[in-house]
Amino acid sequence: MKKSIFVTFILVVTFVFPIMSNAMAPPPPPFAFPLPPPIPFVTPPELVIIPDTDIYAVPDFEDDLFFHQGWWWRYWDGRWYRSQWYDRGWDYYSGYPVWFEILPPYWRNNYRSRRWDGHPWNPPRIYHRDLDRHWRGGHWRNDHGWGHPGPGRRPRGGPDGRHHGPGGGPR
Repeated sequence: MKKSIFVTFILVVTFVFPIMSNAMAPPPPPFAFPLPPPIPFVTPPELVIIPDTDIYAVPDFEDDLFFHQGWWWRYWDGRWYRSQWYDRGWDYYSGYPVWFEILPPYWRNNYRSRRWDGHPWNPPRIYHRDLDRHWRGGHWRNDHGWGHPGPGRRPRGGPDGRHHGPGGGPR
């Protein structure tokens, strides 16, 4: 009898307690993606506003780097990441940002050619030090990214006044 109690005690200690302690451990994350490396900017990036949006883009950086409503967004290794800083602190973002649906896929080519939908486009640069004031103040609304603030600005829509969708043509 003493022997069976002792064997039972050993079995409980050996098998039950390790299982209970594992049950108390936090579960591993469902997925673990590597975080993108820090961006080695020498100076803070300059941005441009994509016409007819409130999306700021860093045009002179080889990867896609955007600023939208207080967050920096980065597409890296097939996944989206966001941060409060332009060069570090990236967290994985499940899916893709909603605003990405309105970003024309050809925006970078238009920037390089200085043309948007067949019209001249010379977007003003927004310096990093002015970014917070610029987007919080709604200044992107004043010229819709066309660089024509005030009464001489182009009407809402493209340079011809028509609304241009992501495919580049009028909707």
